[in-house]
Amino acid sequence: MSTAAHGVSPEPIRVLIADDQPLVRRGLALILGPDPSVEVVAEAGDGEEAVALAHRHQPDVIVMDIRMPVLDGVGATERIAAELPGCRVLALSTFDLDEYVVAALRAGASGFLPKDVSPEELLAAIRTVHTGEAAVAPRLLTRLLSAYVTAPARPRPSAPVPPAGTGDLTPREAEVWRLMATGLDNAEIAAEMDISGSTVKNHITNVFGKLGVRDRAQAVIAAYESGLVEAARTGDLA
Repeated sequence: MSTAAHGVSPEPIRVLIADDQPLVRRGLALILGPDPSVEVVAEAGDGEEAVALAHRHQPDVIVMDIRMPVLDGVGATERIAAELPGCRVLALSTFDLDEYVVAALRAGASGFLPKDVSPEELLAAIRTVHTGEAAVAPRLLTRLLSAYVTAPARPRPSAPVPPAGTGDLTPREAEVWRLMATGLDNAEIAAEMDISGSTVKNHITNVFGKLGVRDRAQAVIAAYESGLVEAARTGDLA
């Protein structure tokens, strides 16, 4: 029987904060502290310290600044994804469009937020990545990848078919993957393809498994890198 059935609250989400600015670390801790669903277990001032503290405290989620000294957030994320696969990384950046964010997502980060988000958005993103989902606004992710991910030039097919080396996707799965990469959420994909939301979820699960990716962010990166979708021109991002 679940703890909730006995009236016992579930265990809080254990969070490690990594940022090279002490005031930012303290501010994030003060934002998260009052919420009983979250427990800040440690704070790190650089990526190397974040990796060490992650091993020591085994947090559920690391709120990780991208640009830090000694070891930046990208390098720290890559090590944590490899060494502590049960720990999710939520990347933070001062800038909405930041090439380091794409690198962090490619390295294994489960989400991204700009530093000027509201406390409610931060808490929601922590809860989202803790469940194993990606916490990146679909259209923000599309803008990031359009700016910083380049696919090899090659002739484009007229119909959406899986690019070579991306697994045995069916045409429907490839179309869901393509629409996901253009910034549509599940409801919009369902409307575009005239299928149910549960069918979209099933297709997305199959896409993740066949591509060998962990979440939506990595699937979208793979779509740009494979050439399934093409990056927008810089002028289209305004």
